[in-house]
Amino acid sequence: MPTESEMFEKGFRNRKTVLGAPHVEKSWENADSFNRPAQRLVTEYCWGEVWGDETLPFRTRSMLNLAMLTAMNQHHELAVHVRGALNNGVTPKEIQAVLLQAMVYCGAPAALSAFRTASAVLKEWSAEQEKQDGAAE
Repeated sequence: MPTESEMFEKGFRNRKTVLGAPHVEKSWENADSFNRPAQRLVTEYCWGEVWGDETLPFRTRSMLNLAMLTAMNQHHELAVHVRGALNNGVTPKEIQAVLLQAMVYCGAPAALSAFRTASAVLKEWSAEQEKQDGAAE
């Protein structure tokens, strides 16, 4: 059984893999004495224990998060996890399918708002990919 420190490190690695190192490092650097304990708990338990459990692949976990965050109207977190889903190999078409299913089960207002959030992230992602492809040529 890993120690808390090992679990935190595992969580930090998982979090960087899914959300991108710049986002995670910025979140950790911006944490202060008041919110750092929350960042530590999220990193250890959410990203270390739960995301570290290999029963479900990251790709599946990402799709679940998109649906749950839509249901909860947590669109800031949804934007972060749309990018994470793309990092985990979820396609825009699959993201669309998840949001359509969420629309049926969670309601149109929540899903329409989720579509707006996801569309903005997909545009950013696409522009970044084009920029990277252009730089590689």
